[in-house]
Amino acid sequence: MVAPILQKLTKINRLLVVAVIVPTVLSIIYFGFLASDVYISESRFVVRSPDKPAASGLGVLLKTAGFSSSGDEVYAARGFVESRDALRELNRNRAFEAAYSSSSISQFDRFAPFSFYGSFEDLYKYFKRKVVIETETSTSISTLTVRAYTARDAQRFNERLLEMAEATVNKMNERGRQDLIRYADFEVEDAKRKASAASLALAAYRNESGVVDPERQAEVQLQMISKLQDELVATKMQLVQLKSYTPQNPQIEVIETKVGSLQAEIDGQLGRVAGDRKSLAAAAVKYQRLQLESVFADKQLASALASLEQARNEARRKQAYVERIVQPNLPDAPLEPRRMRGVLAVFLASLITYGILRMLLASLFEHRD
Repeated sequence: MVAPILQKLTKINRLLVVAVIVPTVLSIIYFGFLASDVYISESRFVVRSPDKPAASGLGVLLKTAGFSSSGDEVYAARGFVESRDALRELNRNRAFEAAYSSSSISQFDRFAPFSFYGSFEDLYKYFKRKVVIETETSTSISTLTVRAYTARDAQRFNERLLEMAEATVNKMNERGRQDLIRYADFEVEDAKRKASAASLALAAYRNESGVVDPERQAEVQLQMISKLQDELVATKMQLVQLKSYTPQNPQIEVIETKVGSLQAEIDGQLGRVAGDRKSLAAAAVKYQRLQLESVFADKQLASALASLEQARNEARRKQAYVERIVQPNLPDAPLEPRRMRGVLAVFLASLITYGILRMLLASLFEHRD
């Protein structure tokens, strides 16, 4: 009875055995007995920013709630989650490596199954297969998915990665805020130094020249000169009248002396206003330049202070932060591997491969004949 069965088995197409039966049996063994259960924890978040335009779709709904998406921070958070730094932080005290190297995990699924220690780069390649983060461009919602071999590991690693993404966004905010305010502070300090230097220069010139305000002092001098000229004109008229009516009047000599004194005083006062390097007109040139520099420095200081206040308001207004939409879930059942689907996929792929190989072999035999 055994002999007929063996004869029938030898008549089975060897290509069918190699291309279909063997892969299907191996897939049944792997998915049925060897593959470890995979638990998937998923979380979703969006980076909120109060001053950036919202996207379409769900972004419009988020905007109506008082916030909008922040693209730069989203990609920064995503880049950090996928980085080696994130893995290094996650693997403190070899926590990540220990979770994925457990003896309860299948040899085909665990990290470094045939060695006691794998390199960090090997661990990073393994990490990238277990941690996936995707961002929808239309809504700017990021989905973080972590695969692990226990439900608790999947949830805690997802939670830790989400916390690190939040810390990355907060660090970017703090650095940007400090830079913005630091530059504004530097401008204020520079403006203060210039304003102080201009004020000291103006005060030093006043002390050196003995002039408080050349323009006002010149105005006072001109008023005095005007009065002296009026008095001089009146005195000259009186002198002319005396000479005409009483040429021998002894007051004529006195009045002539007065006329000379008035003229000398007027000339002296005019010399103080204009005419030499020590005059008020000459002092006014340098004084006006120093005063203009002082006024300009004060305006620069006022502008710098306004810029500093604006920078502080801008720093508060531009702050972005992570808003969790879906918390990391604790899966109550494994979602992978999909065993029946895996076996069926291998079987169908094997059938397609078998059909292709059979056509190729038939074509070769036909050309040989």
